[in-house]
Amino acid sequence: MVTSAHEGMHRIFQERPEVLSPVFGALGIAFPEKAAVYAIGTDVTEARPLARHVDTVLRVGPSDGEDFLLAVEAQERRDTKKESSWPYYIAYLQTKYGLPVLLLVVCRDRATTKWATGPFSCGTRGWTAQRTYPLVVGPDNLPVITDPRTAAEKPAMAAFSALAHANSPHIDAILDALGRALAGMDWNAASYFFQFMDSALGDTPAGDKWRNIVTFVNYFPGRGTVMEKAYLEGEAKGEANAILRFLEARGIPVPEEARDRIADCTDLDLLNRWLDRTPHVESVDDLFAQDAGTTADQSGV
Repeated sequence: MVTSAHEGMHRIFQERPEVLSPVFGALGIAFPEKAAVYAIGTDVTEARPLARHVDTVLRVGPSDGEDFLLAVEAQERRDTKKESSWPYYIAYLQTKYGLPVLLLVVCRDRATTKWATGPFSCGTRGWTAQRTYPLVVGPDNLPVITDPRTAAEKPAMAAFSALAHANSPHIDAILDALGRALAGMDWNAASYFFQFMDSALGDTPAGDKWRNIVTFVNYFPGRGTVMEKAYLEGEAKGEANAILRFLEARGIPVPEEARDRIADCTDLDLLNRWLDRTPHVESVDDLFAQDAGTTADQSGV
């Protein structure tokens, strides 16, 4: 599944690669203190109608060694299909980029963690052609983080802790701590984690709890908090997507410039006006015509 949250993971790891250090420390593996981290495409689909995606793929350039790729997957339950798709991801990425590949899997329960550790072998008649050893974090090797200060210092560890302990009695306290930590962070960094957690927790009790934390800002409107911004940004994106889909369904061409103008707009009132017009306009120019000369459009176009 590919969502905006995956891009969020890329961005936070690019801008603050040190947040990965505690996660690797839990595995007993040294992560370089100084490293350049770059996002690469997560689509590993070949020229055939079969969609394959890795949640997140990062290129890590340590200051003291060779570059390598880090593929990150969040795994909710045992899935035997991954026993063949994970080796495929690794082989494909190694072939395409010519770099060593590590696979990090974040699990929610001990049974899934034990299974995901593998190794997963491919072979026959007593001969092994390939064997895959994922790096796996789960409830047994990720701490329960319920202190907001610790969560702020180690946001990636806190996020992975929430995923690993999503089914434990501690999950409410973990999410509360993470929510408080993110509320005090830079908006751009915090928004990535908000989106990532929303996507990764999905339609679960923990996911519902997380969304309640994010929308708590409704009781304090207009204060510009990180939670309020996350909520409003999500609303704006939903409105923009609805407008674009409606225009597409009506067969109205939307040039790239107009598409960007709609997608980048963050003014909910303006987006609502555009949405109301979509059933009636004959062209995308008609959509914008009544707003000419106004300052309501936040897209800057």
